Amino acid sequence: MSENILKGYDIVLASASPRRKQLLQELGIRFRVQPKEVEEHFDEQLSPVQVAEFLSELKAHAFLKEELDDRTVVITADTVVTVDGIILGKPEDYAEAKSMLQQLSGRSHQVITGVTLRSATKTRTFSVTTTVFFKKLSETEIDYYITTFKPFDKAGAYGIQEWIGHAAVERIEGSYFNVMGLPSHRLYEELLAF
Repeated sequence: MSENILKGYDIVLASASPRRKQLLQELGIRFRVQPKEVEEHFDEQLSPVQVAEFLSELKAHAFLKEELDDRTVVITADTVVTVDGIILGKPEDYAEAKSMLQQLSGRSHQVITGVTLRSATKTRTFSVTTTVFFKKLSETEIDYYITTFKPFDKAGAYGIQEWIGHAAVERIEGSYFNVMGLPSHRLYEELLAF
């Protein structure tokens, strides 16, 4: 159904994330996956919202204009986790993952996903912010989660769809799917308007 509503666009998901792929599939959109390698550097003076939007635009502009036509729409996204205005990226090792989860334990944090839609003639960037409330996590719970789920490819060292989402997330304010990496409701609305 969605491909008819979406004006017959050739949708390209420029992300290797299995979670983003799953969410786009669940929207009923036909698409192909074509990630591009991008060096994710940004100005430290940018706010977390600006960082998420800047990185999604950076990924979108990795596609040359010659690779696009009027029917092609590239979707790129970048998700950041922030607590006290500090961005928690993907942990490099066990110790960093543990430190991040200790920072999130017993308090709220924000998950911001920047999304860019790009065709040969136009670009649209937006972001969605969700607030997530964690219960106080014991050291045993943190160790169990990291050892079992190895969240080294996830911003903030966790995936809400995994054990920690069931056991530790008390509530969220905003889009659950945004925390997974793609604000699907807003993306669908933006695609309709694109």
